[in-house]
Amino acid sequence: MTLFYLLILTFIALIAIGGYDATMRLIHYLELSFRYNFIIRPQMYLMRRKLERELGIDRKEFAKYQEKNDG
Repeated sequence: MTLFYLLILTFIALIAIGGYDATMRLIHYLELSFRYNFIIRPQMYLMRRKLERELGIDRKEFAKYQEKNDG
């Protein structure tokens, strides 16, 4: 329960110091950051692994092929 009160107090202090708009921008940034790091990135990792398995691509060989053809 103490953690809840500290969270509310922090939220009120953020509004008092930075204003409502700045606080909402901070909350939106934190939400997007959380969503990207803990939801989207693991999904991307699983999709990459699935694609590598389905296509039979070895990452090291593909990197060598790319370097050879880029230069």
